[in-house]
Amino acid sequence: KLILLDSLLQEKMVSVEEELPELSSETFSALAEFYKEQEERETLQREARERVQEGEDIEWKEDWQLSQFWYSDETAIQLAKAVVDIVGEGGRVACVSAPTLYRALKKLDKANLHLSVFEYDNRFAVYGSEFHFYDYKSPLDIDRGLREQFDLVFADPPFLSEECLTKTMVTVKFLSKEQGKVVLCTGAIMADLANRLAGLTACKFKPVHQNSLSNPFHCFASFDLDSHIPDLDSHIDLDSHIGQTS
Repeated sequence: KLILLDSLLQEKMVSVEEELPELSSETFSALAEFYKEQEERETLQREARERVQEGEDIEWKEDWQLSQFWYSDETAIQLAKAVVDIVGEGGRVACVSAPTLYRALKKLDKANLHLSVFEYDNRFAVYGSEFHFYDYKSPLDIDRGLREQFDLVFADPPFLSEECLTKTMVTVKFLSKEQGKVVLCTGAIMADLANRLAGLTACKFKPVHQNSLSNPFHCFASFDLDSHIPDLDSHIDLDSHIGQTS
């Protein structure tokens, strides 16, 4: 009986193998390239995680396919210092689609400052428990334990659209404490919607990006952000000079 069963199994395996389609050399090549790239990504991610754990800062490159546009170093530092001035060194800050600000805050090395970054780009998963995968299309698909836990929520929606801003502000409201503060960085054309959705008003301070953008960007806030920006007057004077000479 065992011999008969073994014979039947072998016949079945041969039958299955005969039914499998043969892959072309081009398909094999494409698969090999895919697995190679996947392995390289995993290796880079592992190395980046080790560097972060050792306290090293990583210069992430913008991914324009994800609509990523980093702030200039000056803007990132000014905003980071302002955030710490606002919430204090023991405050809780959420950076929603704003990894540049998150990195700048990390660089300040405030041991008691509680940071979280909500980001679609999984490269930032190297920051461990501070990273939360975030897709604005699912604004409440985040840890329920984070509801109303943050003193300040800073958001920089990836797209200049009504849908993106509206859904991002749903997330912002979910994360903010009852008396929490909100800062939004987005295109000037979104001013009316930002005010209607959350009562945010434009600030004098204007963020500068590493690469020039065709749309002017503003900061909007639920409080007087400008009073916390270091060297704001010189920033405004420089911005005005650039506008006059461009």
